Amino acid sequence: MIYLCEITKENLEEVLALDISEHQKGYVSSIAASLAQAYVYRDTAFPFAVYAGNTLVGFIMLGYYEARNQYTLWKFLIDKKYQNKGYGKEALKKGIQYLQNTFHAKEIYTGVSVGNEQAKHVYKSLGFAETGLVEDGMEEMKWTC
Repeated sequence: MIYLCEITKENLEEVLALDISEHQKGYVSSIAASLAQAYVYRDTAFPFAVYAGNTLVGFIMLGYYEARNQYTLWKFLIDKKYQNKGYGKEALKKGIQYLQNTFHAKEIYTGVSVGNEQAKHVYKSLGFAETGLVEDGMEEMKWTC
């Protein structure tokens, strides 16, 4: 069972140790950089550790982008040891549920690095669609309730 958990002093080091495959490193921000952003934007950033049972498998950060008045899937990764096991899709579903249940979000946006076809495939399988906007090397995708 996948669930999202607050990042605390008890799990911080383990969260910071999450790693991805070498070919993915150009597509994903480091956990430390993501948590720094979450701190600076603490009123509108919602970072979580992703667990499968008692095992930490990933990280997701959701947010509210005030300039565009939209909810976002801001950061997301599944540790390389746990990829291709369905955890990513389940974690994304939990993130969508969190934004729906907490903020009544009807639309959720994300950006995918140009060339990251694996991520686009996963997002499309959950109902995200490309909007056509490409900005700063990121292709925008949108999920609608």
